Amino acid sequence: MGEIISFDDLLMLEMSRRNTDLVADLIFQKPALVEALFLVFLRNEEPVSRRAAWVLDIVTEKRPELIGSHPDQIIAMLPVFTHDGLKRHSLHMLARSPLPSGDKLGALISICFDWLVSPKEAVAAKVYCMELLYRISQFEPDLKKELADSIEWRMHEETAGFKSKGQKMLKRLYQEMARPEF
Repeated sequence: MGEIISFDDLLMLEMSRRNTDLVADLIFQKPALVEALFLVFLRNEEPVSRRAAWVLDIVTEKRPELIGSHPDQIIAMLPVFTHDGLKRHSLHMLARSPLPSGDKLGALISICFDWLVSPKEAVAAKVYCMELLYRISQFEPDLKKELADSIEWRMHEETAGFKSKGQKMLKRLYQEMARPEF
């Protein structure tokens, strides 16, 4: 008789891309399992939730519809997450999902600006914050100036990766702000 293995057990077998892809393949074969994996992710238990986040990031990159109604839950968890991996994967998933509305959008904007200008946050999280804020600024043009100011403010203290992304983002923002409709 076969033994049932939980996502926790599978995720904890080893920390590797091979194992992550194995769990992702299970989700691709049986998409209904994504809900159970989201529950592991949302528990915010290190390291299993971070490993679940990695799998979900891979899954939603190929099948973005599988994120379903979870963006609101992810946004609610962002202030609680302390591990850079959880933040990075969460922001990456949100960067590909439909933008929230109302209070959730306001919360996302606030978190992204806070993390973007924080000297303590990892560069990957900051880059995804830039991307999210830029996407939001396409619907909320008043954010463009604040986003540009925030990027400029951090440029001299950040890594080469931040500077590269920041310069490209600033170029786009300045072009858009120079348009007459702005």
